[in-house]
Amino acid sequence: MIRAGIGFDVHRLEEGRELWLGGIKIPYHKGLMGHSDADVLLHALADSLLGAAAMPDLGQLFPDTDPKYEGISSLELLSNVWARIRSSGYRVLNVDMVIIAEEPRIAPYIGDMKKKIAEVLQVSQDQVGIKAKTAEKLGAIGDLRGIEAYAVCVLESA
Repeated sequence: MIRAGIGFDVHRLEEGRELWLGGIKIPYHKGLMGHSDADVLLHALADSLLGAAAMPDLGQLFPDTDPKYEGISSLELLSNVWARIRSSGYRVLNVDMVIIAEEPRIAPYIGDMKKKIAEVLQVSQDQVGIKAKTAEKLGAIGDLRGIEAYAVCVLESA
């Protein structure tokens, strides 16, 4: 059986935080605000995987009210999510993601993000798609107040 899932996440940019996207630390004068490292790309990806497997979402599995998840790496969250899904008998056919950010430029980091995500999901890099877009200076993202991400995945039961 083949199943698809979609995920979305958005976080606001704040001074004094590191910027993590796709498991990569990106040099920038602001970072995303959140209980974890606030990696919107990995959060959207995890939710797409969970949705495809008809499992609870990321917020239900790792609530921001639980202090043990404060500051946790989203790579660790994604790894945990993938272990749950893999143990249910699924494999990834492909994932495709979009990061929407006015700044900083994301394109130079996409290759490293793909590599990191492929490692966690135990797939080849050609099964991982990542695109970077701007908001054309429209809305909160265009006003440099945040970054958002969308993800779609396709799973197959073994």
